[in-house]
Amino acid sequence: MALSTIWVVLEPSSGSYTTTSLELLTHARSMATTVSGVTWGDGASLAAQAGEFGATTLYDVGDLAGGLPGAPVASAIAALMAGDRPEAILIPTSYDGRDIAGRLSARLDRPVLTNVTGLSELNGLVTEHPIFGGTQTLKARFTGEGPGIVVVRAKSFVAESAGAAPATLVSAPAGELGATGEAKISATHVEERVGPKLEEAAVVVSGGRGLGEAANYALIEQIATLLHGAPGASRAIVDAGWVPYSHQVGQTGKTVKPTVYIACGISGATQHMVGMKGAKNIVAINKDPDAPIFQIADFGIVGDALKVLPALLEALKARA
Repeated sequence: MALSTIWVVLEPSSGSYTTTSLELLTHARSMATTVSGVTWGDGASLAAQAGEFGATTLYDVGDLAGGLPGAPVASAIAALMAGDRPEAILIPTSYDGRDIAGRLSARLDRPVLTNVTGLSELNGLVTEHPIFGGTQTLKARFTGEGPGIVVVRAKSFVAESAGAAPATLVSAPAGELGATGEAKISATHVEERVGPKLEEAAVVVSGGRGLGEAANYALIEQIATLLHGAPGASRAIVDAGWVPYSHQVGQTGKTVKPTVYIACGISGATQHMVGMKGAKNIVAINKDPDAPIFQIADFGIVGDALKVLPALLEALKARA
């Protein structure tokens, strides 16, 4: 039996909704009779996209005037509860998403389930959470009255258009926020990158400690560029300061599901494999034939990454 109503927090970004937002809309429409979105900024310009992916109604908090979305969006959702109470509220795992979830939990006096990678319906909403480094999956459900607040990781589902009409736009003002609404964004920084985003790339080339030193990460970047993909990294070299955190793939980094994932000099700790084991094709390059990464790899090369990668780079340049 399907759920009656699910709300999805839709994060606007560069004239569109984030990929995770669209993934949640897509999955929500498979579980609920009615799906609504909650957004901020210029909701009118994105009502068509919200409807295309399954939302029939789009609640718009409006222009935040340079403020952070956490307080106003949580306040607006809490106010909407007076008229309509969904059975679940799905929120993307992001800085703003976690902020919204925490504040909404305090306002509604309801718990939050986080690090969710699966959702199903069985006499209510059932959530799935990877535990013990991703080796086991825990299932949970909410009890008591009120909506379940669920924070879902990226790439847990696939975003697919429903081809539906634009969502009906409904104004949802935040109301008086007091001191919680006084924080303003004074400046933003967008990290420079070339090529697709790591979490959206069809090809990901990741490097690990087997690269030897930070300078050798350039091989990863060059190969990723030639393959029209994105460079990734294991936690070990992020912690070592070789590459920024934005490159990290794994349980405490980003989850990726590319068509091809090339792991170079990565042993395959469970925390890393949690973030990439959903790739369609996994290629592992490691000089240790017993490295755990080979257990999930579709193709494996037993060899020193510093010898294999230069040869691969030259072959790709010749093909180009």
